[in-house]
Amino acid sequence: MAVPQSLTNRDLSGIFVMNKTLSGSTDELLRLQGVGWFIRKAIAIATITLYVKHYIDADGLEHIDIDQTLTGGIPGTTEKRELDWTERDHKDHIFGAVKGKDRRVKVDELEDDFLKLGWTEDSLEDGLIQSYSESDTARSGTSWIANQTWGFEMIQGEKRHSRHVKFTGPGGEDIEVTLVYDYLKPLPASKK
Repeated sequence: MAVPQSLTNRDLSGIFVMNKTLSGSTDELLRLQGVGWFIRKAIAIATITLYVKHYIDADGLEHIDIDQTLTGGIPGTTEKRELDWTERDHKDHIFGAVKGKDRRVKVDELEDDFLKLGWTEDSLEDGLIQSYSESDTARSGTSWIANQTWGFEMIQGEKRHSRHVKFTGPGGEDIEVTLVYDYLKPLPASKK
Protein backbone atom coordinates (compact mmCIF):
# COMPACT_ATOMS: atom_id res chain seq x y z
CA MET A 1 0.00 0.00 0.00
CA ALA A 2 1.21 3.49 -0.81
CA VAL A 3 2.39 5.80 1.94
CA PRO A 4 -0.06 8.59 2.86
CA GLN A 5 1.06 11.87 1.29
CA SER A 6 1.20 13.37 4.79
CA LEU A 7 3.98 10.97 5.84
CA THR A 8 7.45 12.47 5.29
CA ASN A 9 11.07 11.93 6.32
CA ARG A 10 10.37 14.23 9.28
CA ASP A 11 8.17 11.50 10.79
CA LEU A 12 8.54 7.93 9.53
CA SER A 13 6.35 6.52 12.31
CA GLY A 14 4.15 3.67 11.19
CA ILE A 15 4.04 -0.02 10.36
CA PHE A 16 5.70 -1.10 7.12
CA VAL A 17 6.03 -4.46 5.36
CA MET A 18 8.93 -5.22 3.04
CA ASN A 19 7.72 -5.59 -0.53
CA LYS A 20 9.88 -8.46 -1.76
CA THR A 21 8.61 -8.13 -5.32
CA LEU A 22 9.90 -4.55 -5.59
CA SER A 23 12.98 -4.99 -3.37
CA GLY A 24 16.32 -6.33 -4.50
CA SER A 25 17.66 -9.60 -3.12
CA THR A 26 19.52 -9.41 0.18
CA ASP A 27 20.84 -12.98 0.19
CA GLU A 28 24.38 -12.13 -0.96
CA LEU A 29 24.64 -9.20 1.49
CA LEU A 30 23.57 -11.45 4.34
CA ARG A 31 26.00 -14.19 3.26
CA LEU A 32 28.88 -11.71 3.17
CA GLN A 33 27.84 -10.47 6.64
CA GLY A 34 28.32 -13.99 7.96
CA VAL A 35 24.63 -14.91 8.25
CA GLY A 36 24.22 -18.67 7.87
CA TRP A 37 22.33 -20.43 5.08
CA PHE A 38 19.37 -21.52 7.23
CA ILE A 39 18.72 -18.02 8.61
CA ARG A 40 19.11 -16.48 5.12
CA LYS A 41 16.52 -18.87 3.71
CA ALA A 42 14.13 -18.16 6.59
CA ILE A 43 14.52 -14.40 5.97
CA ALA A 44 13.96 -14.92 2.24
CA ILE A 45 10.56 -16.56 2.73
CA ALA A 46 9.39 -14.60 5.80
CA THR A 47 7.24 -11.50 5.78
CA ILE A 48 9.32 -8.72 7.36
CA THR A 49 7.36 -6.08 9.28
CA LEU A 50 8.88 -2.87 10.66
CA TYR A 51 7.34 -1.01 13.59
CA VAL A 52 8.87 2.46 13.29
CA LYS A 53 8.73 5.07 16.05
CA HIS A 54 10.27 8.40 14.97
CA TYR A 55 10.49 11.13 17.62
CA ILE A 56 12.52 13.95 19.13
CA ASP A 57 13.48 13.57 22.79
CA ALA A 58 13.39 16.23 25.53
CA ASP A 59 16.96 17.28 24.65
CA GLY A 60 16.05 17.87 20.99
CA LEU A 61 17.77 14.71 19.69
CA GLU A 62 16.01 12.95 16.83
CA HIS A 63 15.48 9.16 17.23
CA ILE A 64 14.19 6.37 15.02
CA ASP A 65 13.42 3.15 16.91
CA ILE A 66 12.55 0.13 14.80
CA ASP A 67 11.31 -3.25 15.99
CA GLN A 68 11.33 -5.84 13.26
CA THR A 69 9.32 -9.05 13.25
CA LEU A 70 9.21 -11.96 10.84
CA THR A 71 6.20 -14.08 9.90
CA GLY A 72 4.51 -15.55 12.98
CA GLY A 73 5.83 -12.87 15.36
CA ILE A 74 9.44 -14.13 15.30
CA PRO A 75 11.66 -11.29 16.54
CA GLY A 76 14.03 -9.76 14.01
CA THR A 77 16.53 -7.06 14.73
CA THR A 78 15.89 -4.01 16.90
CA GLU A 79 17.33 -0.71 15.75
CA LYS A 80 17.74 2.26 18.07
CA ARG A 81 18.94 5.12 15.87
CA GLU A 82 20.02 8.52 17.22
CA LEU A 83 20.53 11.01 14.40
CA ASP A 84 23.63 12.77 15.71
CA TRP A 85 26.36 11.03 13.61
CA THR A 86 27.97 9.59 16.74
CA GLU A 87 29.37 6.08 16.39
CA ARG A 88 27.78 3.52 18.70
CA ASP A 89 28.44 -0.17 19.29
CA HIS A 90 25.63 -2.68 18.93
CA LYS A 91 25.43 -6.45 19.38
CA ASP A 92 22.83 -7.99 17.11
CA HIS A 93 21.66 -11.62 17.19
CA ILE A 94 21.73 -11.78 13.38
CA PHE A 95 24.63 -9.50 12.38
CA GLY A 96 26.86 -9.88 15.43
CA ALA A 97 29.04 -7.02 16.69
CA VAL A 98 28.36 -3.84 14.71
CA LYS A 99 29.38 -0.18 14.87
CA GLY A 100 27.11 2.45 13.38
CA LYS A 101 26.14 6.08 13.13
CA ASP A 102 23.09 7.88 11.78
CA ARG A 103 22.11 11.39 10.68
CA ARG A 104 19.77 13.51 8.62
CA VAL A 105 21.64 14.53 5.46
CA LYS A 106 21.18 16.61 2.30
CA VAL A 107 22.06 14.80 -0.94
CA ASP A 108 24.87 17.21 -1.78
CA GLU A 109 26.70 15.92 1.33
CA LEU A 110 26.71 12.37 -0.08
CA GLU A 111 29.37 11.07 -2.46
CA ASP A 112 27.72 8.08 -4.09
CA ASP A 113 25.07 8.64 -6.78
CA PHE A 114 23.20 5.45 -5.84
CA LEU A 115 22.54 6.90 -2.38
CA LYS A 116 21.44 10.27 -3.85
CA LEU A 117 19.09 9.46 -6.72
CA GLY A 118 15.39 8.66 -7.03
CA TRP A 119 13.94 10.41 -3.98
CA THR A 120 10.72 12.42 -3.81
CA GLU A 121 10.95 16.20 -3.55
CA ASP A 122 9.72 16.16 0.06
CA SER A 123 12.47 13.65 0.99
CA LEU A 124 15.08 15.90 -0.61
CA GLU A 125 13.71 18.98 1.15
CA ASP A 126 13.54 17.29 4.58
CA GLY A 127 16.88 15.53 4.12
CA LEU A 128 17.45 11.81 3.83
CA ILE A 129 18.24 9.56 6.75
CA GLN A 130 21.76 8.17 6.40
CA SER A 131 22.64 5.03 8.32
CA TYR A 132 26.26 3.92 8.19
CA SER A 133 27.08 0.55 9.75
CA GLU A 134 30.11 -1.67 9.70
CA SER A 135 31.14 -4.88 11.33
CA ASP A 136 33.21 -4.64 14.48
CA THR A 137 35.85 -6.83 12.89
CA ALA A 138 37.81 -7.45 16.09
CA ARG A 139 34.68 -8.83 17.79
CA SER A 140 32.79 -10.32 14.82
CA GLY A 141 35.59 -11.87 12.75
CA THR A 142 34.21 -10.40 9.52
CA SER A 143 34.55 -7.12 7.69
CA TRP A 144 31.79 -5.29 5.83
CA ILE A 145 30.22 -1.82 5.43
CA ALA A 146 26.56 -0.99 4.79
CA ASN A 147 25.94 2.66 3.89
CA GLN A 148 22.22 3.39 3.55
CA THR A 149 19.95 6.29 2.74
CA TRP A 150 16.26 6.21 3.66
CA GLY A 151 13.40 8.21 2.29
CA PHE A 152 10.45 8.03 -0.08
CA GLU A 153 10.35 7.26 -3.78
CA MET A 154 7.64 7.05 -6.40
CA ILE A 155 7.61 3.38 -7.38
CA GLN A 156 5.01 2.05 -9.81
CA GLY A 157 3.15 5.33 -9.43
CA GLU A 158 2.91 5.17 -5.63
CA LYS A 159 4.87 6.89 -2.87
CA ARG A 160 6.77 4.20 -0.97
CA HIS A 161 9.32 4.10 1.82
CA SER A 162 12.65 2.75 0.57
CA ARG A 163 16.25 2.30 1.57
CA HIS A 164 19.22 2.41 -0.78
CA VAL A 165 21.94 0.10 0.53
CA LYS A 166 25.51 0.50 -0.75
CA PHE A 167 27.33 -2.56 0.59
CA THR A 168 31.03 -3.35 0.62
CA GLY A 169 31.89 -6.95 1.47
CA PRO A 170 34.96 -8.50 3.10
CA GLY A 171 36.58 -9.11 -0.30
CA GLY A 172 35.79 -5.62 -1.62
CA GLU A 173 32.47 -6.74 -3.15
CA ASP A 174 30.40 -3.72 -4.21
CA ILE A 175 26.65 -4.39 -4.06
CA GLU A 176 23.78 -1.92 -4.45
CA VAL A 177 20.30 -2.96 -3.32
CA THR A 178 17.07 -1.00 -2.95
CA LEU A 179 14.66 -2.20 -0.27
CA VAL A 180 11.04 -1.13 -0.75
CA TYR A 181 8.39 -1.11 1.97
CA ASP A 182 4.61 -0.98 1.76
CA TYR A 183 2.84 1.17 4.34
CA LEU A 184 0.49 -0.93 6.45
CA LYS A 185 -0.96 1.48 9.03
CA PRO A 186 -0.08 3.97 11.80
CA LEU A 187 1.52 2.73 14.99
CA PRO A 188 -1.03 1.89 17.68
CA ALA A 189 -1.27 4.50 20.44
CA SER A 190 0.40 2.07 22.89
CA LYS A 191 3.62 2.07 20.78
CA LYS A 192 3.88 5.83 20.18
